[in-house]
Amino acid sequence: MILEKFLIFHHFIQLSIYFSRINFSLSDINMARPKGKIIVIGGAIDKGSFAESNFEDSVEDNLNLFERGILNKIVTESKHGVDSVIEIIPTASKIPLIVGDEYMKAFKFLGAKNTNLLDIRKRKDAISKDVYDRVKNADVVFFTGGDQLRLTSIIGGTPVHDLILGKYIHEDFLYVGTSAGAASASNSMIYQGSSQEALLKGEIKMTSGFGLIDHVVFDTHFVKRGRIGRLFNSVSSNPKTLGIGLGEDTGLLITKGVKMEAIGSGLVILVDGRFIADSNITDVALGQPISINNLVVHVLSYGNTYSLKTHELNIRKRIKKSLLVK
Repeated sequence: MILEKFLIFHHFIQLSIYFSRINFSLSDINMARPKGKIIVIGGAIDKGSFAESNFEDSVEDNLNLFERGILNKIVTESKHGVDSVIEIIPTASKIPLIVGDEYMKAFKFLGAKNTNLLDIRKRKDAISKDVYDRVKNADVVFFTGGDQLRLTSIIGGTPVHDLILGKYIHEDFLYVGTSAGAASASNSMIYQGSSQEALLKGEIKMTSGFGLIDHVVFDTHFVKRGRIGRLFNSVSSNPKTLGIGLGEDTGLLITKGVKMEAIGSGLVILVDGRFIADSNITDVALGQPISINNLVVHVLSYGNTYSLKTHELNIRKRIKKSLLVK
């Protein structure tokens, strides 16, 4: 047991030295235009999350392959299309094999030929050489739903985490996250907070995510769970941060680190705090309601785009009904 722990630690140190030599850091993402892409999805019924009350129901019946249209977008946006190597990582879920298998079936149905399940349940798994090599050879990593805090606490800060960041910057690589996997994509991450009490000071709990994209915060299952207050609270604490609420069966394709395009059949809500005139967030006690003056909200649907650089929203006027069919 002692020898095994020593070998794992030694492997971790070796990989850390390697990344220090190539001088990669999170600041590279902010300075460079990434060659990779991000697809974040709002999710649907996620049976791996601690927040679900009907956990015992059938995953096969309830997952419903809700992003079938979005999953097809993942295949077409990946480097080699149906020949791309896709690693499904269900770390966030309490039932990873069941959730992972559903996505395996969905991608197979869409013609993807090289879809694999990468089962990372503990931190020691995340620092193994086998996991590192598989991510290194992947064209797509797909993080499923569940508990984003579980996901970041297991993978965050490992050589695999650094590898994903490096591939996103330097390669034609696709990071995909649904639900928890989407929430963890940004540098700031919401991991807890009641929708009903979201506008009480201190109710929303935040930490660091994977850091692929900065100055945004994602919230998922946005429409059905009425989570707009969570973004209001998050943005008011630092108005430079753009709040992004992803509805079910809805996602964003992010290219070059700045261009966001709405995909799927639902809505994306943007909460822009740059023009906040005043708030009482520093004046009231914990647990007391907060007030915000002049918070700006945008609504995106399929095909609409938004630039994180210029803050311009482009609304697509005409959309064929066939494009909205799952």
